[in-house]
Amino acid sequence: MLDTENATRFSIGKAILFGGLAAGVLDAADAMVAFKLVLGFDPIPIYQFVASGMLGPSAFQGGFATALLGLAIHFLIAFSAAAVFVLAATRFERLRNAFVPSGLAFGVGVWAFMNLLVIPLSKIPPSPFSFPLFLNGVIGHALLVGLPIAYFARRLAPANEPGNRAVHARA
Repeated sequence: MLDTENATRFSIGKAILFGGLAAGVLDAADAMVAFKLVLGFDPIPIYQFVASGMLGPSAFQGGFATALLGLAIHFLIAFSAAAVFVLAATRFERLRNAFVPSGLAFGVGVWAFMNLLVIPLSKIPPSPFSFPLFLNGVIGHALLVGLPIAYFARRLAPANEPGNRAVHARA
C-alpha cells in the first residue's frame, strides 16, 4: 500500500512540476513577445514589474537582480496554479476527462485572479489599460497556462479511484 501511495504522490508531483514548468515558460515567452510588440519593453523591465508586486516601484531600480526575483515569483505563481488544478483534478474526474475546456476556463480564471485580485492588492504601481495586452492576457492564459496545466494533470496525475488512499487522504 505504501508503494501505491508513494507512486500516487510522485505522479501528482510530476504533473505539478511539468504543468507549472510548461505554463511558466510559455507564459514568460508570451509576455516577452507581447510587451515588446505593444510597449517596446525588453525582458528586464517585464520581470522587474513582477518583482514590483513585492518591492514596489523600487524594483525598477534593482537591475538584473530584481528581474531575476520577478522571474522566480512568476514561476512560483505558475507552480502554484498547477498545484491547484492538479489537486482538483485528482478529486474531480470531469476536470481530467474534459481537460481542454477545463484547462481553457482555468487559464482565464488564473488571469482574472491575478489581474482582479492579486495585482490590485500588491505594490505594483498602476498602469494604463491596454486592449491588446488585455486580449493577449486572457487568450494567452487560456492557451498557454491553463491548457498545458490541464494536459499534464490528465496525463500524469492519478485518477480519483476508490481505494486510492493517497488521493482520498488529502482534504
